[in-house]
Amino acid sequence: MQHSNYFPERMGHARISPEGRFEAGSFQSFELVYTAGYFGIDDTGSLKIVHRFASDMGRPQWSDPAAANYTTVEASNGAVLEVQYDGKRNIRPWDKTLFIRVIRGFLREGDTITVRFGDRSKGSPGMRVQTFSEPTFEFRILVDPFATYHYTALPVQPVISVVAGPPVLWKAVVPTLRQTGQLFRLGFKGEDKWGNPSDQVEGLFTLRSSHPINGLPAGFSMKAGEHARVFDSLSVTEPGELRIEVFDAAGARLCESNPMRIAAEAPLLHYWADLHGQSEETIGTNSARELIEFARDRAFLDAMSHQGNDFQITTPFWQELNRLTAQFNEDGRFVIYPGYEWSGNTGLGGDRNVMFMHEGRQIHRSSHALLDDLSDLETDANSATDLFKALKDEDCVVFAHIGGRYADIKMAHDLRIERSVEVHSDWGTFEWLVHDAMEQGYRIGILANSDGHKGRHGASHPGASLFGAYGGLSCLIAPELTREALFDALRKRHHYATTGCRMVLDVKARFDSDAQRYADDPNLGASAAEPVREAMMGDILHAADQQLEFSVHAVASAPIERIEIRNRLEVLETWRPYADHELGRRIRVIWEGSEYRGRGRQTVWDGGCTLSGNRFERIAPINLWNLDKQIVQTSPESLEWAALTTGGFGGFDAWLGDARSGVLQIDTPLVKCRINIADIGRDDLVFEAGGIGRRIRVFRLPDENRHKELMLSRRIRLNQGVDNALYVCITQEDGHLIWSSPIYVTR
Repeated sequence: MQHSNYFPERMGHARISPEGRFEAGSFQSFELVYTAGYFGIDDTGSLKIVHRFASDMGRPQWSDPAAANYTTVEASNGAVLEVQYDGKRNIRPWDKTLFIRVIRGFLREGDTITVRFGDRSKGSPGMRVQTFSEPTFEFRILVDPFATYHYTALPVQPVISVVAGPPVLWKAVVPTLRQTGQLFRLGFKGEDKWGNPSDQVEGLFTLRSSHPINGLPAGFSMKAGEHARVFDSLSVTEPGELRIEVFDAAGARLCESNPMRIAAEAPLLHYWADLHGQSEETIGTNSARELIEFARDRAFLDAMSHQGNDFQITTPFWQELNRLTAQFNEDGRFVIYPGYEWSGNTGLGGDRNVMFMHEGRQIHRSSHALLDDLSDLETDANSATDLFKALKDEDCVVFAHIGGRYADIKMAHDLRIERSVEVHSDWGTFEWLVHDAMEQGYRIGILANSDGHKGRHGASHPGASLFGAYGGLSCLIAPELTREALFDALRKRHHYATTGCRMVLDVKARFDSDAQRYADDPNLGASAAEPVREAMMGDILHAADQQLEFSVHAVASAPIERIEIRNRLEVLETWRPYADHELGRRIRVIWEGSEYRGRGRQTVWDGGCTLSGNRFERIAPINLWNLDKQIVQTSPESLEWAALTTGGFGGFDAWLGDARSGVLQIDTPLVKCRINIADIGRDDLVFEAGGIGRRIRVFRLPDENRHKELMLSRRIRLNQGVDNALYVCITQEDGHLIWSSPIYVTR
């Protein structure tokens, strides 16, 4: 696409060695030999070796022969070559470019250019392979033999296979809410250190449940080649909170499932979704079919949507996506919606995600920027305002997204179809988008998805690229697993969002006298209403009461660190499940926030800390997903780290030798501070650093926090004359965040 088709068979050929399978994230050495074709390469002609935008393969360098990713380039005839590397020197999705230009001399047919990626001849460990699986990883070669800067792709490209490594982390996944007697499934897998489901899982495993489960075997076996195991048609006859443990053949505990609530009666159930991800047909990795199969069979999702950048979706691919969604959608088992990411420029409204109820609908692109076929140009919607006009009669939902571009919902918003905003994705955490909606008085729900580009829909590890966060999940609350039921949940904002964990969350508002619950947002016009004494997340109500009872019941997948009860932009209360007397020798240091709203939001926190008059006995990282950016204890009194944030947070816990003595000194590019250990308590010590929520926080925790469940009830006085938007944000100790969609109440 967008390249010359002139005589590709005369442009030469290339081979790579070794070929075969290589472990994701491993260090390897590859020799790529390009042999010039009939035209050769003229003086100042060039070639590009390009990789996908999503790839996090090591960045080639030629200055340090002993360091990782050392790369050498030479011509067989002695021609002088200019070599550069640029992450955006080619047309997306093949952005990442090793650029080689002949600057003195030329190449005849049969002459070669040899590129050694990870040249080990002078001590380099090699080139770091990308961290995620891809069966057909291309070293794509584009040739400009005429020095016109117009490139032709070779007809056959060198390919290797990137595969998962051995398992280091085990996961067992179950639903979070089912009724007694209802069937459910358990999914089990082992992931390698970069989050890839491993096909090297072998051996015998045993299962232990906190409650008797009909259909659950006592044990099972797996053999090499299997990426996951699913147990269907399970059920429980007694109500309760259920967790399942998995043990290996030696009796060692490998993992515990997420919590599951079994209710005697449950008219509304929980269904987990990742409604945003891309495949190789746009800017992602692996095919759309493979993305769907991963979501269903390896991430154990209930629902999904493929959301490719619209300006890369050709008409044939749009038709193929619709065929795939129709094929894979199966009510009661797996729901998938046709849709796309409307990828308008920021000044025209920024990114939106569009999901249709049915196949066969017209795609209204933000542009045809990367499409040669302009026959349907008149269907484009170049601005967000134009998009909302084009969709006004469609059976669809829209949510605002922040990726490379950010959604400007102050500029454009249509409450008829834009019912939610996406607070979190692989790109980071963006609570400021929720705040934008609150400032404008919008009634929105809160979603989290992945926008994954690495083929791991629903279990989207960020790898080692610019993506700074683990992909999010959304829990849709509906009576059944059908397209219609989940769409209704989205329209009613009956859902909550997480940064990737699966928590049981129930948020309610209870009234002293009848309140009127609207069937739809009354801002759309007259809406039917019914009297109720109780409401759930997403509901819109009018109440005469001056106060209501706000209750939260959460069963977490890890200990709970805090919960914030919020009304619009105000934090009404920050509650922690432990008292001051439970605090111990553990302190937590958190860095968070972003530079600004756009693409350059990454904030670097590389630095360290020293502890005088005390010592670090143990440390544990938090949200440091990139294994290239970790914390190292250099002595009993000092730590060093490499870290960045893109809106979310990272950091570490440290268990000190003495709970009260000494001074902690933190040194980063943005924050430098000295803190007396005795001054660190339950409340945050905050050191601001500008930007958007950019700061360091330090506080104290119990040495061990066992609080995984909370039941909280508060009387809340309602503001008059404006919407009360009541919701919670919960922080788990493992770094995951959970947001409920607000309950909207007017007086």
